[in-house]
Amino acid sequence: MSSPAAAVAAPAALPSAVPAGEAPLSPRGALLDSLKPLLLDVAVPLVSYYALKSAGLSTFAALAWSSAVPAVRTVWGVVRERRLNALAALMVTVNVVSLLLGLVSGDARLMLLKDSGVSSTIGLVVLLSVVRGRPMMTEVIRPWITRGEAAKSAAWERLSAGSAAFRRAERRFSLVWGAALLAECAVRAAGAYALPVETMVWAGTVVLVVAMLLAFVVSGRLGVGPMERMIAEETAAGSGR
Repeated sequence: MSSPAAAVAAPAALPSAVPAGEAPLSPRGALLDSLKPLLLDVAVPLVSYYALKSAGLSTFAALAWSSAVPAVRTVWGVVRERRLNALAALMVTVNVVSLLLGLVSGDARLMLLKDSGVSSTIGLVVLLSVVRGRPMMTEVIRPWITRGEAAKSAAWERLSAGSAAFRRAERRFSLVWGAALLAECAVRAAGAYALPVETMVWAGTVVLVVAMLLAFVVSGRLGVGPMERMIAEETAAGSGR
């Protein structure tokens, strides 16, 4: 009923600079802070679905109305922040189009499949961005690591321009997320037609959570960790120049 792409499609929610007098959050602290919208995208639609079903709506109607919540929240977030990067734009477009297709078809299982369509489309685009040498997820990870600090931002620019190891870590981060989105899509698509709709409503959330956790752990080890170390070393070296 929601996609893990929602967690990474709204980096505009992260501040671009640290307010004066405030201690900057650690990258992982910023990451946890940015996951708050995802909790809404998971919990609200799930609770809404069962509440609407209890109120007498059909399975399809309950799925349709509850699925609209993440799409509306994403669009509202973009309007409120007045910022739209490529990932957020893709997320909004695919989510709205797939929701409309589900409404036109009137098929409850297709409505469940909607989220898989969102994940697979974004996963493929992320992987293609790596092939093109411009990893899309860099837009997301950079604010988590630099937190708007001038020294870290400068270190990022230097490493991105001159360090092959840093660029490999960038690519690995995007590769992990692209693969995770495609795997989540495959599992949920199979479940949408192999399991009863009522079962898949909550099982889809389980798949979502597992995919998110695995992606964060693996991308942290292969991408974020190495990038943090290189940024710290480059920042220290830059301050001594």
